[in-house]
Amino acid sequence: MKYDYDLICIGLGPAGMAVSLMGSAMGLSVLAVEREHIGGECMNVGCIPSKGILRAAKRVKTAGELLGEIAGTPPPPFEKIRTHLDFIGEKKTKNLFENVPVVFEEAHFVDSHTVEFGGTKKTAKRIFIATGTRPELPSIEGAECVKFLTNESLFSLEKIPESMIILGGGAIACEMAQAFSRLGCRITMIQRGKRILSRSDEEAALLIQEKFRAEGIRILTGTLPKSVRQSDIGVELTTDTGEILRAEKILAAAGRRFDYTALKLENAGVATDARGNIRVNKFLQTSQAHIFAVGDCNGAHLFSHAAMHQGMIALMNAMLPRFLRRDFRKYVVPATLFSDPQLSEVGASERALRATGTRFETVVCRYGDYGAAIAEDVTDGFVKAFIGQTGRILGACIVGEGSGEMINEWALAVQKKLRITDLLFLQHSFPTMGFLSKRIAETWMMKRTEPPIFKKICRFFFRL
Repeated sequence: MKYDYDLICIGLGPAGMAVSLMGSAMGLSVLAVEREHIGGECMNVGCIPSKGILRAAKRVKTAGELLGEIAGTPPPPFEKIRTHLDFIGEKKTKNLFENVPVVFEEAHFVDSHTVEFGGTKKTAKRIFIATGTRPELPSIEGAECVKFLTNESLFSLEKIPESMIILGGGAIACEMAQAFSRLGCRITMIQRGKRILSRSDEEAALLIQEKFRAEGIRILTGTLPKSVRQSDIGVELTTDTGEILRAEKILAAAGRRFDYTALKLENAGVATDARGNIRVNKFLQTSQAHIFAVGDCNGAHLFSHAAMHQGMIALMNAMLPRFLRRDFRKYVVPATLFSDPQLSEVGASERALRATGTRFETVVCRYGDYGAAIAEDVTDGFVKAFIGQTGRILGACIVGEGSGEMINEWALAVQKKLRITDLLFLQHSFPTMGFLSKRIAETWMMKRTEPPIFKKICRFFFRL
């Protein structure tokens, strides 16, 4: 059968961009179909704009510390962020697609090789689904009558609200809570678990939680929203404990939803799982071998970098014989919370290792014990590594200044099954925060020298 294209990619977020641009660079005929904007949620209403507002908030905090009291109210950062996004979209991202035709329409399957958009039908040998997810709105009494903010609307505000309720305790909730609080908004977070960041290292999460509270953020843990309604000042929310909270705005940041009704997956015979994710095998193939699902839509990892990586792996797998294909599950996925201080993790967690009965050693080095961190006044945090009995690096958690950059070294170590001695003999630039990673290896090694027999052996060889 002759197809119109080698490859059709539905969705141009991080995963779809990776598939489309790499496919075109490899000489394939590619058609990309995007419902809204190139770059998807990450570039337009997610990772990129959130970093802009976090940076603006950090500047305000720093200015307040240096000047004691800021004269006047700092201008809202939203217009500047939108200017930057327009520049990235128009001057940078669109230029990447000069050789890739892009159609801005809603797409759906006609059959397993045919996609329809705007009344036009096109066929392809391989089809990649990269449609991402959307914010989940809460199912509570009165929710249908309240205008919730989500990450899709948050950056369209014209001013910083005086007060805001944030539902959730994950990455988006935490980052925006600290950013808006530093910009002058009174924040109340509602988290159903016993602490925020329930999936993260407990010690690290509690450090972030106490930092937030010290900055004036109110955090209600073990609490559920019961009902919500519009009020004169904005919204009024009642918790399951009977407390009534009032705020100008309310942000829903407690989950993502998977809704592929518009795609008409059934026409292509593409199956979803019980949670609504598009089901994929280890090669990222759906129930139709020539159709791949990459990024958030398969539910494996809801991170932009994971989506880009999956796009690359899936495209390679589409071209390779089965014995050369790569299992996307074998690649580690580092994660960073861009709070202040940052929290980054990779590999096995302490909780997971204990649950599986793995024998390991936890090694910790604290920022407060490191001269450079003391001099730079960034003493909050620690580097924690989990080391197996043979010295293999199983996982790491870093909370502190620059952890988002530092975690990549540990990700490589976990993925390549390196041992802690590999870090010991790797020279690290000093005095960077990354030198704390080498301190972990040194601390581990120094513990090996404690037994008297080791000291006796060392004296023997030294004196030969």
